[in-house]
Amino acid sequence: MLLLLHRGSSHGYSLQEELKQFGFAEAPIDPSMIYRALREMEAQGLVTSAWDTEGSGPPRRVYQLTAQGDQHLARWVADLRETDRVLHGFFAAYDEHMQEAEGEHH
Repeated sequence: MLLLLHRGSSHGYSLQEELKQFGFAEAPIDPSMIYRALREMEAQGLVTSAWDTEGSGPPRRVYQLTAQGDQHLARWVADLRETDRVLHGFFAAYDEHMQEAEGEHH
C-alpha cells in the first residue's frame, strides 16, 4: 500500500482494487484488514488522511504518504531486494544440485 500511495493519494477501496496487480486477485484481502493497516500506518506517521467531501457520494477518507512513509518504503524495498538476492542464490544452488543428482541417477 505504501508503494500505491507513493504513486498518489488514494482511499481504501481504490487501494484494495490496486493491490490486485501485486498478485492479490486470487486471494482478495479483507477490506477491514486494509483499513486496519492504514490506521496503523497513520499512527506510525507513515501516512496521513483527510476526509474527501467532493463528489456525489458520501465523504471518504483519503490517504497520503508522508516523508517518513517514503523513507520507510525505501528501507523496506532495500530489505526485500536483499531477500530476493539471497533467495535467488538459494534457488540457483538447489537447481544445480538437483540437476547433478538426476545425472547421478541416470
